[in-house]
Amino acid sequence: MTTSASELLLRRLNTSSPDFEAQYAQLFARMADENADIDARAGEILAAVRARGDAAVLEFTRRFDRLDAPDMAALEIAQSELRAALSSISSEQRQALEQAAERVRDYHQRQMQQVGRSWEYRDADGTLLGQKVTPLDRVGIYVPGGKAAYPSSVLMNAIPAHVAGVEDIVMVVPTPGGERNTLVLAAAAVAGVRRAFAIGGAQAVGALAYGTATVPKVDKIVGPGNAYVAAAKRRVFGVCGIDMIAGPSEILVIADGSTPPEWVAMDLFSQAEHDELAQSILLCPDAGYIEMVATEIRRLLPGMARRDIIAASLSGRGALIQVRNLDEACELADRIAPEHLEVSTADPRPIADRLRHAGAVFLGAYTSESLGDYCAGPNHVLPTSGTARFSSPLGVYDFIKRTSLIEVSHAGAQHLGRIASVLAHGEGLQAHALAAEMRLDRARTP
Repeated sequence: MTTSASELLLRRLNTSSPDFEAQYAQLFARMADENADIDARAGEILAAVRARGDAAVLEFTRRFDRLDAPDMAALEIAQSELRAALSSISSEQRQALEQAAERVRDYHQRQMQQVGRSWEYRDADGTLLGQKVTPLDRVGIYVPGGKAAYPSSVLMNAIPAHVAGVEDIVMVVPTPGGERNTLVLAAAAVAGVRRAFAIGGAQAVGALAYGTATVPKVDKIVGPGNAYVAAAKRRVFGVCGIDMIAGPSEILVIADGSTPPEWVAMDLFSQAEHDELAQSILLCPDAGYIEMVATEIRRLLPGMARRDIIAASLSGRGALIQVRNLDEACELADRIAPEHLEVSTADPRPIADRLRHAGAVFLGAYTSESLGDYCAGPNHVLPTSGTARFSSPLGVYDFIKRTSLIEVSHAGAQHLGRIASVLAHGEGLQAHALAAEMRLDRARTP
């Protein structure tokens, strides 16, 4: 059923209201990430892929993507097709892809310089201690392809892996009805994807995690997907690594009334248009400005191509919240810990400095969240559902691992051996203690 702009029910909250906490609890009741039926079905799909490999992948691709392929070779997207896709798009699209890729690559190269270096030092007794950083050998990137195509997700997942030094990047992307999106394939060519397969869903996750005769087993799977993909990623963790369990998209805007209200309205739309479960929230101390934003929402909605999805998202999970002041807005924002947080104020930096929990923070009226989605440079794969309290955006650190280096000198063994001996005996681990004691000078034999 279509919701008209005049019928749109925009939830209004006020932190000064006696029942605010009850309304807040209702608004932020976390949806079950893992519906029992979805989780059980994902488990069945994974078990089938693990047991029957390519045959199961073909079966589920036929059933869910309506794509009847004779064999897996028909589902592999050749490098020549990626290059052909890049050559076929308009010069404007190619320039946009390449400029976005350049910015994303530059950002992650700077990130690599900060977090991706090996280091070591020697302490006073000559013992060497350090850390060796090495990239993963092979990663799989999942690119959503159901309701929309996301070439930007190809860039955001593949480029940091490439910068980190991963040599083998495998892309999976669903192609419902067999329709391959040219821009997605072109992005794969730009981002350095080595192999690509036209498969999606839990079966694609299973193929990457367990490996099949055709799809190589990977060390880590990254990238967002639907509920089945999320359930499958959760289940294969331990067989391989995963980046995060992604939920519906979110945006929270802190505004002081200095930004044109139509800009804020459109920023709320930018996440609401993803799907009906996306969440868009405005925090503002100015009741008059909140009303102006609401007016712009009603005015702009009829002209949006995805207006039904936007209306369902705003009615179901959106909110315009009046706060007492900007200090309270910061406190509430940290409590929510949103995926995207816009600080749309005249002086955004002091506000941003107070914030602790968000996937990404966008400073100032000119910094629309959509720029971060496509071409600003930082990664757009971000923690959702409040997980920004303890997790981070996708980055080069997701594609490297750290190995500790320890080289104990003779002098160091005399000092450390005694410490280890005492602690090992205290834990009742005799062999641990003796291994350390044998290296003490008094225990040495000719």
